[in-house]
Amino acid sequence: MGIFEDVLLNARSAVDAVGKTAGKVIDVSKLKLAAADIKSELSHKYQILGRVVYEENTTEKDYTKNKSELIEKITDLKSQLESVNDMIAKAGNKKKCPSCGSYNSKNAGFCSKCGEKLLADDDENEFTDDMKDFTEDNFEDDELL
Repeated sequence: MGIFEDVLLNARSAVDAVGKTAGKVIDVSKLKLAAADIKSELSHKYQILGRVVYEENTTEKDYTKNKSELIEKITDLKSQLESVNDMIAKAGNKKKCPSCGSYNSKNAGFCSKCGEKLLADDDENEFTDDMKDFTEDNFEDDELL
């Protein structure tokens, strides 16, 4: 299975676009399940990478290509996880600190972890726009509820 198929497979369980009259509504529990699935897949890829590195260091085999592919998949999964976590945070009225990456209340002026000044959200439709882009990029119309 290629990287694109992995992205689609992991992203499929990440989104539930509902609500024809009230617009798109995200089921946070499904996003959390998708995040857990992505974390599990990440853990699996890290284990494989560890085995590959061990084999490469204990034998005279060259696994450079395998390592590169695994690193690419891990990087992609980490990006997916960050996107899903951002969607969960936005659905929960939280915003991400640009300095340390922790999530804070949407109304917070400063990060509760590092004290960095947080930027005000200028666009209230940012979450809806992000979801629209995400679903258009990853799903066909007949796959949405």
